[in-house]
Amino acid sequence: MEQLRAAARLQIVLGHLGRPSAGAVVAHPTSGTISSASFHPQQFQYTLDNNVLTLEQRKFYEENGFLVIKNLVPDADIQRFRNEFEKICRKEVKPLGLTVMRDVTISKSEYAPSEKMITKVQDFQEDKELFRYCTLPEKTSRHPLHQDLHYFPFRPSDLIVCAWTAMEHISRNNGCLVVLPGTHKGSLKPHDYPKWEGGVNKMFHGIQDYEENKARVHLVMEKGDTVFFHPLLIHGSGQNKTQGFRKAISCHFASADCHYIDVKGTSQENIEKEVVGIAHKFFGAENSVNLKDIWMFRARLVKGERTNL
Repeated sequence: MEQLRAAARLQIVLGHLGRPSAGAVVAHPTSGTISSASFHPQQFQYTLDNNVLTLEQRKFYEENGFLVIKNLVPDADIQRFRNEFEKICRKEVKPLGLTVMRDVTISKSEYAPSEKMITKVQDFQEDKELFRYCTLPEKTSRHPLHQDLHYFPFRPSDLIVCAWTAMEHISRNNGCLVVLPGTHKGSLKPHDYPKWEGGVNKMFHGIQDYEENKARVHLVMEKGDTVFFHPLLIHGSGQNKTQGFRKAISCHFASADCHYIDVKGTSQENIEKEVVGIAHKFFGAENSVNLKDIWMFRARLVKGERTNL
């Protein structure tokens, strides 16, 4: 049964990869200073030839490391994702392998199971409804400035991209994303927990050294707007100062041409130790496993292979 579900998911994704452009992808400006440089097609490094993005959109991503597409995901899909998230928070559904993360600022006894105490759900590949986000043809807590590549034991980084969709209006008041344009051209920096008052959520590592005066862009987004960004782009999210939520759904795409690396002796060794510790605590993983093993295990789950840690 697992293999049949995974095969169906894979066929949907492959079907979308072969489709022509819908012609509705449009990049829009955001707050802050951004660059628009001139590129010759042979100079493109961070994007592949495709029939979805315009030349101007590719130039923008090449220079800045991100691209916002307005109103990419329809309201009907957003509502379905919200409904499923709320069911998970109420423990009405329990998808296999799903990780539910509680907000560190909320005590265990403060709320009954609900969306008010859950900051994030991840590893939702076995949730049929949420996984639909990863197969769409269109394509709440603060997180310190970081680079997503810190969490990934595979390369090259130029063949990885994140898709992040707003599920409601997101502004500086409720903690929108903030990006440092052009930082995707640099290298992976050391990450660790920031020394913030009140603490920070589990595995929310941040960059330990960066140019504090470097220009930042705050991505104010409406429901359905989607930003795509490079895994080396420095980004984060601010504090939600409102009484409401800041809901978003995201996933990462990596090319089949990527390869795994050993992170021992690198700046990623700290996140490896933490992830392996969690895998051992909750899933009984052997102490000898590493970050590569865990990612390969997750990949096999998506493809429907049976395996053990």
